[in-house]
Amino acid sequence: MPEHGHSEGEIAERLAHPPGRGDLSDAVYGAIDGCVTTFAIVAGVAGAGLSPFVIVALGLANVLADGFSMAAGNYSATKADRDNKLRLRQIEERHIRLYPDGERRELREILRQKGLSGATLDDAVEQIAKNRQIWIETMLEGEYGIGSVDPHPTRAALVTFGAFLVAGAVPLLPFLIGLAHGFTVASVLTLVTFFAIGSLKSIWSLAPWWRSGLETLAIGGVAAGIAYWVGSLFG
Repeated sequence: MPEHGHSEGEIAERLAHPPGRGDLSDAVYGAIDGCVTTFAIVAGVAGAGLSPFVIVALGLANVLADGFSMAAGNYSATKADRDNKLRLRQIEERHIRLYPDGERRELREILRQKGLSGATLDDAVEQIAKNRQIWIETMLEGEYGIGSVDPHPTRAALVTFGAFLVAGAVPLLPFLIGLAHGFTVASVLTLVTFFAIGSLKSIWSLAPWWRSGLETLAIGGVAAGIAYWVGSLFG
C-alpha cells in the first residue's frame, strides 16, 4: 500500500481527518467465518451422503442466520466499545470540572512520559488545558489508551454481514447451479477462497502474502476436514 506524504498540507489534512479503525478487521472476520462455517456444513452433509438439496437448504440457512448472528454480535461489541468511551469521557469531563488541579497533575505526568520536560512541559500543560476537548482527548489516550475516532457499530455490522454472505456463498455455488461433482468443485473453490482471503489480509500485515494465505487455508481446511469426518460417521 502507498505510504502517506509528509508535506505540510498532507500532514494537516491527514491528522484533521484520521481514518479510524477502518473496515478491514470486520471484513476479514466475516469472510473467514462465512467461508469456514458454510463449507463445514457442506462437507459434513456431503460426508453423510445426503442430497444436494439438503446441502443447499442447510447452507443457505447458515449463511443467513449465522451471518446475521455474527453481524449482531459485532454490532453489540462495537457499540459496547463506543459506550465505554462515552462513559470514560463523562468521567474525565466531571473530574476536570471538579478536580482541575488533580487533572492537571495527571496531564503533566502523561506529557512527561511522552518525553517533555522543563519549560516545554509547563507550556504544553498550559496550552492543552486551555482547550477542554483537547484536554479530554489527551486524558482518554494517556490514561485509557483510547483513540480519538469513535467506532461505528452499524457500519461494522453491515461490513461483517456482507463479507459473510459473499464468502459463505462460495461453497454453495456448485450446488445452486447444479454442477456435476459439486462437492469436489466446492472444495476447490473454498480452498481458493481461503487462500485469497489470507493473501489479501497480508496487505495490512507483516507476513508475506503466501504465508498469510497458507495460514488461512490451513485453518479452513482443518475445520472442513473435521466436519467431513464427523459427517461421514453417519453416512
